[in-house]
Amino acid sequence: MKTLFAAVAIAAVVMHSPGGAGAQTYPSRPITMIVPFAAGGPTDRIGRIVAEGMRAALNQPIVIEDVTGASGTLGVGRAARAAPDGYTLSMGMWATHVLNGAVFTLPYNVLDDFEPIALLTSNPQLVVAKKTVPANNLSELISWLKANPGKASQGTAGAGTRVSGAFFQSLSGTSFAFVPYRGAAPAMQDLIAGQID
Repeated sequence: MKTLFAAVAIAAVVMHSPGGAGAQTYPSRPITMIVPFAAGGPTDRIGRIVAEGMRAALNQPIVIEDVTGASGTLGVGRAARAAPDGYTLSMGMWATHVLNGAVFTLPYNVLDDFEPIALLTSNPQLVVAKKTVPANNLSELISWLKANPGKASQGTAGAGTRVSGAFFQSLSGTSFAFVPYRGAAPAMQDLIAGQID
């Protein structure tokens, strides 16, 4: 499966690389993969798995750069400014490559500045809470949140989890604070440490 992803990615990059290199074989140097979230989170992990498959298939290093901040726009912006030569890839998700364009004024245009290569994963969102929250299921969590309006906190790893949290509040009639993080890994560390609910 990893080899398939690497083959799809390389085919797309080669097709969209500028001509004129003639006799030069692609890739002739390391490729950078920009992950717009903190190291250790799900996007970073997926990027590293894909990078290893690409490295083996291409016989070139794939350098992961975790460029965090501003709901992923700093990392995606860095990729947008890179030379369009097939040596810089942007990892992302619906929040970084769709939602941010609807929410923020960006210095790049996702539709004009990027070419989709492959859908790597599709996963559901999970609701988890620290051990001291007195809830064993979603119904109990909603009841506890309703009984304690504004007292709980949700870690957000960007605009996408913030939107998901607001949607959850709207559907459940609850209210809680949002705490922004540079990625899912730091949010999970604070959840485990009991800093957020």
